[in-house]
Amino acid sequence: MSPPDPAAFLRQLFQAGLDAVSADTILPRLLTPEALPRPKGRTLVIAAGKGAAAMAAVAERAWGEAPLSGLAVTRYHHGQDLRRITLVEAAHPTPDAAGMKAAAQALDLAAALTPDDLLLCLLSGGGSALMVAPAPGVTLADKQALTKALLRSGAAIGEINTVRKHLSRFKGGRLAAVSKAPVVTLAVSDVPGDDPGTIASGPTVPDATTLADARAVLARYGIEPAPSIRAALDDPANETPKPGSLPHARYTLAATPIQALEAAAQVARAAGVTPLVLGDDLEGESAEVAKVHAGIARACLRHGQPLPRPCVLLSGGETSVTVRGQGRGGRNAEFLLALAVALKGDPVWALACDTDGIDGTEDNAGALLTPDTLARARSLGLDAAAHLANNDGYGFFQALGDLVVTGPTRTNVNDFRALYIP
Repeated sequence: MSPPDPAAFLRQLFQAGLDAVSADTILPRLLTPEALPRPKGRTLVIAAGKGAAAMAAVAERAWGEAPLSGLAVTRYHHGQDLRRITLVEAAHPTPDAAGMKAAAQALDLAAALTPDDLLLCLLSGGGSALMVAPAPGVTLADKQALTKALLRSGAAIGEINTVRKHLSRFKGGRLAAVSKAPVVTLAVSDVPGDDPGTIASGPTVPDATTLADARAVLARYGIEPAPSIRAALDDPANETPKPGSLPHARYTLAATPIQALEAAAQVARAAGVTPLVLGDDLEGESAEVAKVHAGIARACLRHGQPLPRPCVLLSGGETSVTVRGQGRGGRNAEFLLALAVALKGDPVWALACDTDGIDGTEDNAGALLTPDTLARARSLGLDAAAHLANNDGYGFFQALGDLVVTGPTRTNVNDFRALYIP
């Protein structure tokens, strides 16, 4: 059995992964009255992240006519119509005033709950930037500048969120801490290792990291923050709730990156292609991760190891890019550009996309690599290595017409990579 043409096959795998972790797929079974009994009082929904609107819509349908209200905060252009839950759109990855206003409102709503009520938190990737409630003395401008510095530094998402949690009145368990009502969280994981404390910076779970850890992250990457941030990270009052606190909070992972990869693997098998999941939590510099993937693909080509052809290598996680150039491009475009340089035209097809539909800050989900990518680039006068040095994966693949543009997917289990070897 032979699969469809390679580009269509890779897109089919990606779509299967997206479908497996959509709100409509994952949430209904978790929101039945049997799975989540309705409270005596009212239910307040606080949804945050790129999947917030879709998750809130499923909650509205599941609750029927039972009392339900709340707030869903998502990235600009990621919203959808809601009937009873107020929708707010805000900026990502650098927070803005809309996100700050929404976070303050969410804290006030949660603080007004009684023990007879329920706080239902629906979290997905992006929640950290979208719900910004600066610690006392820290301005929004200070947090914006720090966020940009962290994103450009190459720091891993867990390190970034360690800092965020200690500069926030919302993150690191603080949302749950203000609620007298039971707290139930359903989360879509976009982080390597699926750590609840890292997903949206864990607003409803105790935090094992410390102020000292946050200071160490800034030191590790040579980031000199504003004086207000330095003071906040030295203030014991900004320490987060620790393990053993928040006994009224319950947490469930509704979707994880491995679910998307397993769904893609199932589609591959049905097409007669052997899949290998290399991991769902890969981290590191995009270009370095690409070199490792290239080495495994070449081993399949030349030796039939670890898989004979036809096969597909699948991986997820969240790579990072230390930005040194002036180009445009997210971590998935960077991965593919480095992969192209490493493969040198070997007969490998690849797709790398962010499952939220946004690669970094651009308008594409990712891109597609073909065996003739370098040859086509040369015919257009494009130097792949120069584009890579300039962190310009977007510009490179845009010129070739090989960007993958999905628009907002309203879910997020982070990177999805597939290397197909016919």
